[in-house]
Amino acid sequence: MSLSTRLAPHLPYIRRYARALTGDQTAGDAYVRATLEALAAGGEMLDDALPPRAALYRVFHAIWETTGGKLESRERVSGAITARERLLRISPRSRQAFLLTAVEGFSPVETGLILGVSFEEVEAFIAEAQADIDAELATDVLIIEDEPVIAADIAGLVRELGHHVSHIASTRVEANEAVRREAPGLVLADIQLADGSSGIDAVRDILRDFDTPVIFITAFPERLLTGERPEPTFLITKPFQPETVKAAIGQALFFHPRNRVPV
Repeated sequence: MSLSTRLAPHLPYIRRYARALTGDQTAGDAYVRATLEALAAGGEMLDDALPPRAALYRVFHAIWETTGGKLESRERVSGAITARERLLRISPRSRQAFLLTAVEGFSPVETGLILGVSFEEVEAFIAEAQADIDAELATDVLIIEDEPVIAADIAGLVRELGHHVSHIASTRVEANEAVRREAPGLVLADIQLADGSSGIDAVRDILRDFDTPVIFITAFPERLLTGERPEPTFLITKPFQPETVKAAIGQALFFHPRNRVPV
């Protein structure tokens, strides 16, 4: 089996991970591109003792460590650090372990193999990252979801994290009306809505007027992660795990450029 055939099914997910890790599509895709180039050139090899997906993530981390963040912009704006710079101030291992387990679905043991650390170290890294994320301020969340049971589940998770659900919209029109009444601090959006309208279009409407982080929820993530156009940094695949939703919410709020820390 060729290298491209082995890796093709995993590329949408490594892009998702890289974007969440860096908080930026351009920076994340640059790391994925560097990883694939290193594999194609023979500078890095997949570990045959690991499943192809885990082996790909392990090579990705080898590239991450050797570049030392050189693929990322470090520009400062108005005396504040950007969300990407803010992320870089947190222990890299902590955010890696958190994302690999909570978002990518690897077990702590698999995460240890990918990162080259012990199970105990992985658990400590996860706890540290969660503490950093939990320190963020609560916000108002707009949920765009047409399935009542799923919407209720998401709302419950949002409230568990200390956030406020401002509205649950089942159509594009409802979402626009909700935003006119109250600007959201975060949007969680399905793609296919009750009246046949698109959650993607609803989000575009919102982003024309508000600088708001967005998490898409879909059963078809490959349709959004093609690398051919601007895409969501944060995306949850249905059916989802509660911890995945919680992790994505924390990461989206943590990374968004609007949330800056004075220096």
